[in-house]
Amino acid sequence: MENVPTLPSHLAKPINTYLEYLEIEKNASKLTIRNYKFYLSRFTSWFEANYPQKSIKDINIELVRRYRVWLSDYADDKGITLMRVTQGYHIIALRSFLRFCVRNDMETLSPEKIDLPKGESKSLKFLGRDHLRELMNAVDTSDVKGLRDRAILELLFSTGLRVSELCRLNRDQMNFKTLEFGVIGKGGRARVVFLSDSAIFWLTKYFDARDENFAPVFIRYAKGVDPINQGERMRLTPRSIERIVEKYVRKAKLPVKISPHGLRHSFATDLLYNGADLRSVQEMLGHKNISTTQIYTHVTNPQLKNVHRKFHQGNKR
Repeated sequence: MENVPTLPSHLAKPINTYLEYLEIEKNASKLTIRNYKFYLSRFTSWFEANYPQKSIKDINIELVRRYRVWLSDYADDKGITLMRVTQGYHIIALRSFLRFCVRNDMETLSPEKIDLPKGESKSLKFLGRDHLRELMNAVDTSDVKGLRDRAILELLFSTGLRVSELCRLNRDQMNFKTLEFGVIGKGGRARVVFLSDSAIFWLTKYFDARDENFAPVFIRYAKGVDPINQGERMRLTPRSIERIVEKYVRKAKLPVKISPHGLRHSFATDLLYNGADLRSVQEMLGHKNISTTQIYTHVTNPQLKNVHRKFHQGNKR
């Protein structure tokens, strides 16, 4: 992401108040706050450049339409344009800010008047049983680093954790007796996730192979040891986890490019395909709305397959 532009002066106060609201009242992550600051800073920079004499109360639907045209035509110094989904993020941030302003009795455009762009439909990427086995077996577990990587893959598939949630885990959270532990997920929502027998097996082997008692569950093994604050600076980052998963996807020569989030998809589809109910899967994934969980139903409905087998003429001989 490019450097965040400086907030123009006349919009700085309401935007900073809004960002404080996200942090304190909504318990938004630092990444979310940074992204919203970036999107709103881009809008206010455009607003100041094109309407220097206007204020927040002058924002109307025609002005927003012109901003959307500008986003669509925007290109950076290297000629790279904004993806449609990224344009949508800018408008989502603007709508959220305006909603905050209206709730706080500021005179401005009602956010309900702004339609969000339709997102591009993406196929749901997940791994079936055979490909999961190939991915797991691609890891050489002859040393502690390999044991760590196998434990990462097993834990992602066992729990459906988001990569950011996985990175934040500490060893004292792991409870191998109850086979579960609690996490604080997106939006500050707490939930319980469950450990499979396979995940426990590999986590135990990984912990037994470690020769320190650092707090993070998953640590790096490059650049030497840093014992400060119980090894906190050795904690793996989300990008490190993504690279680890990418490494074994390539090594296993899988036909599907799977990310840590793809293993979360695999977790959900596996549960639904084997008969779990949608509400339970919603709870385990930490989805706020069940409509988000419903994206998995079209790929886990065996009745659809039976209908195709019975009625499609290509199956008749």
